[in-house]
Amino acid sequence: MKLRKAIPAVALLVMTTLVTACGAQEEGQETGGRASKQVTMNEQQAIDRAEDIIHQAVDSMSPKPTLERMGAAPVGSCIARDDHGPDDRVQVTLVYKLTGVPGPEAQNLVRQARDAWLKQGYRYNSGEVDWSSPFPAVYMRTEPDDFWMDALTGVVDRAKGEGLASLKVTSPCFLPPEKSSASTAADPAALETLQADDPATHRALGHSSRIYDALRVRSAPTQPGEGLSTVRDESGISVHHTWSTEPLPEDERVRALARAQAYFQSAGWSVRHVPTHGGTPAVVARHPEEGTIAQAAASATGAVRVAVTTPLNGPASAAV
Repeated sequence: MKLRKAIPAVALLVMTTLVTACGAQEEGQETGGRASKQVTMNEQQAIDRAEDIIHQAVDSMSPKPTLERMGAAPVGSCIARDDHGPDDRVQVTLVYKLTGVPGPEAQNLVRQARDAWLKQGYRYNSGEVDWSSPFPAVYMRTEPDDFWMDALTGVVDRAKGEGLASLKVTSPCFLPPEKSSASTAADPAALETLQADDPATHRALGHSSRIYDALRVRSAPTQPGEGLSTVRDESGISVHHTWSTEPLPEDERVRALARAQAYFQSAGWSVRHVPTHGGTPAVVARHPEEGTIAQAAASATGAVRVAVTTPLNGPASAAV
Protein backbone atom coordinates (compact mmCIF):
# COMPACT_ATOMS: atom_id res chain seq x y z
CA MET A 1 0.00 0.00 0.00
CA LYS A 2 1.37 3.46 -0.94
CA LEU A 3 1.08 5.91 1.93
CA ARG A 4 0.19 8.86 -0.29
CA LYS A 5 -2.86 6.95 -1.58
CA ALA A 6 -3.96 5.89 1.89
CA ILE A 7 -3.85 9.36 3.47
CA PRO A 8 -7.02 10.76 1.80
CA ALA A 9 -9.06 7.72 2.87
CA VAL A 10 -7.80 7.89 6.45
CA ALA A 11 -8.37 11.64 6.64
CA LEU A 12 -11.94 11.26 5.43
CA LEU A 13 -12.65 8.53 7.96
CA VAL A 14 -11.22 10.61 10.81
CA MET A 15 -13.29 13.59 9.66
CA THR A 16 -16.50 11.68 10.28
CA THR A 17 -15.75 11.45 14.01
CA LEU A 18 -16.77 15.09 14.35
CA VAL A 19 -20.23 14.62 12.86
CA THR A 20 -22.93 14.38 15.49
CA ALA A 21 -26.33 12.74 15.62
CA CYS A 22 -28.13 14.87 18.17
CA GLY A 23 -31.83 15.60 18.17
CA ALA A 24 -33.04 12.05 18.86
CA GLN A 25 -36.75 11.85 19.54
CA GLU A 26 -39.30 10.47 21.93
CA GLU A 27 -43.01 11.07 22.40
CA GLY A 28 -44.33 13.81 24.65
CA GLN A 29 -42.19 16.92 24.02
CA GLU A 30 -42.81 18.58 20.67
CA THR A 31 -40.27 21.06 19.30
CA GLY A 32 -40.68 22.37 15.77
CA GLY A 33 -42.86 19.43 14.80
CA ARG A 34 -40.57 16.79 16.32
CA ALA A 35 -40.14 15.56 19.87
CA SER A 36 -36.99 16.08 21.91
CA LYS A 37 -35.53 13.00 23.55
CA GLN A 38 -33.73 13.31 26.89
CA VAL A 39 -30.99 10.66 26.90
CA THR A 40 -29.66 9.52 30.27
CA MET A 41 -26.40 7.59 30.62
CA ASN A 42 -22.89 8.12 31.84
CA GLU A 43 -19.74 8.25 29.74
CA GLN A 44 -18.55 4.73 30.56
CA GLN A 45 -21.95 3.26 29.72
CA ALA A 46 -21.88 5.02 26.34
CA ILE A 47 -18.33 3.80 25.62
CA ASP A 48 -19.18 0.24 26.64
CA ARG A 49 -22.28 0.20 24.44
CA ALA A 50 -20.33 1.58 21.46
CA GLU A 51 -17.59 -1.04 21.94
CA ASP A 52 -20.25 -3.75 22.12
CA ILE A 53 -21.73 -2.62 18.78
CA ILE A 54 -18.25 -2.65 17.21
CA HIS A 55 -17.57 -6.20 18.42
CA GLN A 56 -20.98 -7.41 17.27
CA ALA A 57 -19.77 -6.52 13.77
CA VAL A 58 -16.18 -7.77 14.03
CA ASP A 59 -16.08 -10.88 16.20
CA SER A 60 -17.47 -13.27 13.56
CA MET A 61 -15.64 -11.74 10.57
CA SER A 62 -13.57 -13.87 8.23
CA PRO A 63 -10.77 -13.14 7.49
CA LYS A 64 -10.29 -11.78 10.99
CA PRO A 65 -9.20 -8.13 10.98
CA THR A 66 -7.28 -6.27 13.67
CA LEU A 67 -8.99 -3.27 15.25
CA GLU A 68 -6.87 -0.11 15.11
CA ARG A 69 -8.34 2.82 17.01
CA MET A 70 -8.56 6.15 15.15
CA GLY A 71 -9.20 9.70 16.30
CA ALA A 72 -8.95 11.46 19.64
CA ALA A 73 -10.54 10.62 23.00
CA PRO A 74 -13.99 9.03 22.59
CA VAL A 75 -15.93 11.53 24.73
CA GLY A 76 -16.38 15.01 23.35
CA SER A 77 -18.71 17.97 23.28
CA CYS A 78 -21.96 17.59 21.38
CA ILE A 79 -21.19 19.68 18.31
CA ALA A 80 -23.78 21.15 15.92
CA ARG A 81 -26.72 20.40 18.19
CA ASP A 82 -30.06 20.53 16.43
CA ASP A 83 -32.30 21.13 19.43
CA HIS A 84 -30.39 23.95 21.18
CA GLY A 85 -29.74 21.74 24.21
CA PRO A 86 -27.49 22.63 27.14
CA ASP A 87 -23.83 23.26 26.37
CA ASP A 88 -22.63 20.58 28.78
CA ARG A 89 -24.07 17.62 26.89
CA VAL A 90 -21.49 15.20 25.52
CA GLN A 91 -21.29 12.43 22.95
CA VAL A 92 -19.21 9.29 22.46
CA THR A 93 -17.67 8.45 19.09
CA LEU A 94 -15.51 5.39 18.43
CA VAL A 95 -13.79 4.81 15.09
CA TYR A 96 -11.74 1.73 14.24
CA LYS A 97 -9.75 0.98 11.11
CA LEU A 98 -9.82 -2.73 10.19
CA THR A 99 -6.27 -3.79 9.41
CA GLY A 100 -4.39 -7.02 8.78
CA VAL A 101 -6.48 -8.19 5.82
CA PRO A 102 -5.88 -7.77 2.07
CA GLY A 103 -7.18 -4.54 0.50
CA PRO A 104 -9.66 -6.36 -1.79
CA GLU A 105 -11.42 -7.71 1.33
CA ALA A 106 -12.59 -4.23 2.40
CA GLN A 107 -15.99 -4.57 0.72
CA ASN A 108 -16.46 -8.04 2.19
CA LEU A 109 -15.77 -6.71 5.69
CA VAL A 110 -18.38 -3.98 5.23
CA ARG A 111 -20.92 -6.57 4.05
CA GLN A 112 -20.18 -8.79 7.07
CA ALA A 113 -20.61 -5.82 9.45
CA ARG A 114 -23.96 -5.06 7.81
CA ASP A 115 -25.12 -8.66 8.16
CA ALA A 116 -24.09 -8.86 11.82
CA TRP A 117 -25.91 -5.63 12.68
CA LEU A 118 -29.05 -6.67 10.81
CA LYS A 119 -29.01 -9.92 12.81
CA GLN A 120 -29.10 -7.78 15.97
CA GLY A 121 -32.28 -6.11 14.71
CA TYR A 122 -30.63 -2.79 13.84
CA ARG A 123 -31.98 -0.69 10.97
CA TYR A 124 -30.68 1.16 7.93
CA ASN A 125 -30.44 4.94 8.01
CA SER A 126 -30.10 5.43 4.27
CA GLY A 127 -31.72 2.50 2.46
CA GLU A 128 -30.18 -0.55 0.86
CA VAL A 129 -26.50 -0.49 -0.01
CA ASP A 130 -25.29 -0.32 -3.61
CA TRP A 131 -23.07 -3.40 -3.58
CA SER A 132 -22.23 -2.88 -7.26
CA SER A 133 -20.00 -0.03 -6.09
CA PRO A 134 -16.42 -1.16 -5.45
CA PHE A 135 -16.40 0.93 -2.26
CA PRO A 136 -19.82 0.69 -0.56
CA ALA A 137 -20.81 2.36 2.70
CA VAL A 138 -23.38 1.17 5.25
CA TYR A 139 -25.24 3.58 7.58
CA MET A 140 -27.33 2.04 10.36
CA ARG A 141 -28.74 2.74 13.83
CA THR A 142 -29.63 0.74 16.90
CA GLU A 143 -33.09 0.59 18.43
CA PRO A 144 -34.30 1.71 20.88
CA ASP A 145 -31.14 3.40 22.24
CA ASP A 146 -30.36 5.20 18.96
CA PHE A 147 -26.63 4.72 18.52
CA TRP A 148 -25.60 5.40 14.91
CA MET A 149 -22.94 3.37 13.14
CA ASP A 150 -21.15 3.33 9.80
CA ALA A 151 -19.19 0.65 7.99
CA LEU A 152 -17.13 2.43 5.34
CA THR A 153 -14.56 1.71 2.68
CA GLY A 154 -12.05 4.37 1.78
CA VAL A 155 -10.29 4.07 -1.56
CA VAL A 156 -6.63 3.02 -1.36
CA ASP A 157 -6.04 1.85 -4.94
CA ARG A 158 -9.03 2.26 -7.27
CA ALA A 159 -7.36 0.48 -10.17
CA LYS A 160 -6.81 -2.66 -8.08
CA GLY A 161 -10.10 -2.34 -6.20
CA GLU A 162 -8.30 -2.09 -2.87
CA GLY A 163 -9.93 -0.28 0.03
CA LEU A 164 -9.52 0.54 3.68
CA ALA A 165 -12.45 -0.56 5.86
CA SER A 166 -13.48 1.20 9.04
CA LEU A 167 -16.30 1.07 11.60
CA LYS A 168 -17.68 4.06 13.49
CA VAL A 169 -20.25 4.16 16.31
CA THR A 170 -21.69 7.43 17.64
CA SER A 171 -23.87 7.70 20.72
CA PRO A 172 -26.81 10.06 21.10
CA CYS A 173 -26.00 13.35 22.79
CA PHE A 174 -26.48 12.90 26.52
CA LEU A 175 -26.25 14.79 29.77
CA PRO A 176 -23.98 12.99 32.26
CA PRO A 177 -25.59 12.33 35.67
CA GLU A 178 -23.40 14.93 37.38
CA LYS A 179 -24.93 17.57 35.07
CA SER A 180 -28.37 17.16 36.57
CA SER A 181 -29.98 20.29 35.16
CA ALA A 182 -30.09 21.95 31.77
CA SER A 183 -29.40 25.21 33.59
CA THR A 184 -26.14 23.97 35.11
CA ALA A 185 -23.32 26.38 34.35
CA ALA A 186 -20.78 25.20 31.78
CA ASP A 187 -17.49 23.82 33.10
CA PRO A 188 -14.84 26.61 32.96
CA ALA A 189 -12.39 24.01 31.62
CA ALA A 190 -14.67 23.42 28.62
CA LEU A 191 -15.72 26.98 27.78
CA GLU A 192 -13.13 29.73 27.50
CA THR A 193 -13.53 33.50 27.17
CA LEU A 194 -13.26 34.51 23.52
CA GLN A 195 -11.01 37.38 22.45
CA ALA A 196 -12.47 39.55 19.70
CA ASP A 197 -9.16 39.75 17.85
CA ASP A 198 -8.29 36.04 18.14
CA PRO A 199 -7.23 34.62 14.73
CA ALA A 200 -9.24 31.42 15.26
CA THR A 201 -12.36 33.47 15.98
CA HIS A 202 -11.77 35.40 12.77
CA ARG A 203 -11.34 32.14 10.86
CA ALA A 204 -14.54 30.64 12.23
CA LEU A 205 -16.55 33.78 11.51
CA GLY A 206 -14.98 34.12 8.08
CA HIS A 207 -15.93 30.58 7.12
CA SER A 208 -19.45 31.12 8.45
CA SER A 209 -19.75 34.29 6.35
CA ARG A 210 -18.70 32.48 3.17
CA ILE A 211 -21.11 29.60 3.90
CA TYR A 212 -23.87 32.19 4.42
CA ASP A 213 -23.07 33.69 1.01
CA ALA A 214 -23.16 30.23 -0.58
CA LEU A 215 -26.49 29.24 0.99
CA ARG A 216 -28.16 32.45 -0.26
CA VAL A 217 -30.77 32.23 2.50
CA ARG A 218 -31.46 34.74 5.25
CA SER A 219 -30.19 33.89 8.71
CA ALA A 220 -32.53 33.58 11.70
CA PRO A 221 -32.14 35.37 15.05
CA THR A 222 -29.60 33.70 17.30
CA GLN A 223 -31.15 30.83 19.26
CA PRO A 224 -30.13 29.56 22.73
CA GLY A 225 -27.02 27.41 22.34
CA GLU A 226 -25.92 29.20 19.15
CA GLY A 227 -23.15 31.73 18.57
CA LEU A 228 -19.46 31.59 19.42
CA SER A 229 -17.88 29.37 22.05
CA THR A 230 -14.65 27.54 22.62
CA VAL A 231 -14.44 23.86 23.40
CA ARG A 232 -11.56 22.14 25.17
CA ASP A 233 -10.92 18.41 24.96
CA GLU A 234 -7.93 16.06 24.86
CA SER A 235 -7.07 17.16 21.31
CA GLY A 236 -6.80 20.83 22.32
CA ILE A 237 -8.99 23.95 22.17
CA SER A 238 -11.24 24.82 19.23
CA VAL A 239 -13.44 27.79 18.39
CA HIS A 240 -17.00 26.73 17.61
CA HIS A 241 -19.57 28.89 15.78
CA THR A 242 -23.17 27.82 15.16
CA TRP A 243 -26.09 29.60 13.55
CA SER A 244 -29.29 28.84 11.63
CA THR A 245 -31.09 30.07 8.55
CA GLU A 246 -34.74 30.99 8.59
CA PRO A 247 -37.12 27.98 8.22
CA LEU A 248 -37.39 26.80 4.61
CA PRO A 249 -39.62 24.47 2.58
CA GLU A 250 -37.97 21.11 1.96
CA ASP A 251 -37.11 21.77 -1.69
CA GLU A 252 -35.41 25.06 -0.78
CA ARG A 253 -33.43 23.38 2.01
CA VAL A 254 -32.18 20.75 -0.45
CA ARG A 255 -31.11 23.43 -2.93
CA ALA A 256 -29.40 25.46 -0.21
CA LEU A 257 -27.43 22.41 0.96
CA ALA A 258 -26.45 21.68 -2.65
CA ARG A 259 -25.09 25.22 -2.95
CA ALA A 260 -23.11 24.75 0.27
CA GLN A 261 -21.62 21.54 -1.10
CA ALA A 262 -20.70 23.26 -4.37
CA TYR A 263 -18.96 26.03 -2.42
CA PHE A 264 -16.92 23.61 -0.32
CA GLN A 265 -15.85 21.63 -3.37
CA SER A 266 -14.86 24.73 -5.33
CA ALA A 267 -12.84 25.96 -2.34
CA GLY A 268 -10.91 22.68 -2.09
CA TRP A 269 -12.51 21.26 1.07
CA SER A 270 -12.93 17.50 1.51
CA VAL A 271 -16.70 16.89 1.37
CA ARG A 272 -18.99 14.02 2.28
CA HIS A 273 -22.67 13.39 3.02
CA VAL A 274 -23.76 11.89 6.34
CA PRO A 275 -27.28 10.53 7.05
CA THR A 276 -29.42 12.43 9.55
CA HIS A 277 -32.60 11.76 11.53
CA GLY A 278 -34.58 14.04 9.22
CA GLY A 279 -33.69 12.11 6.07
CA THR A 280 -31.82 14.89 4.22
CA PRO A 281 -28.08 14.12 4.45
CA ALA A 282 -25.85 16.66 6.18
CA VAL A 283 -22.99 18.19 4.20
CA VAL A 284 -19.75 17.85 6.16
CA ALA A 285 -16.48 19.37 4.97
CA ARG A 286 -12.90 19.55 6.21
CA HIS A 287 -10.45 22.29 5.30
CA PRO A 288 -7.28 20.55 4.06
CA GLU A 289 -4.81 22.97 5.66
CA GLU A 290 -6.47 24.29 8.81
CA GLY A 291 -8.26 21.17 10.00
CA THR A 292 -11.45 23.25 10.28
CA ILE A 293 -14.65 21.19 10.15
CA ALA A 294 -17.87 22.70 8.80
CA GLN A 295 -21.31 21.14 8.77
CA ALA A 296 -24.57 22.25 7.13
CA ALA A 297 -27.60 20.16 8.03
CA ALA A 298 -31.38 20.35 7.83
CA SER A 299 -32.88 21.13 11.22
CA ALA A 300 -36.04 19.75 12.80
CA THR A 301 -37.40 23.32 12.64
CA GLY A 302 -37.07 23.48 8.84
CA ALA A 303 -33.96 25.66 9.00
CA VAL A 304 -30.45 24.82 7.86
CA ARG A 305 -28.08 24.57 10.83
CA VAL A 306 -24.45 25.55 10.25
CA ALA A 307 -21.57 24.69 12.57
CA VAL A 308 -17.92 25.63 12.09
CA THR A 309 -15.22 24.26 14.39
CA THR A 310 -11.62 25.41 13.93
CA PRO A 311 -8.50 24.64 16.00
CA LEU A 312 -7.43 27.54 18.22
CA ASN A 313 -3.83 27.24 17.02
CA GLY A 314 -4.58 26.98 13.31
CA PRO A 315 -2.65 28.99 10.69
CA ALA A 316 -2.96 32.76 11.15
CA SER A 317 -2.93 33.20 7.37
CA ALA A 318 -6.45 31.81 7.21
CA ALA A 319 -7.87 34.62 9.37
CA VAL A 320 -10.32 37.01 7.72
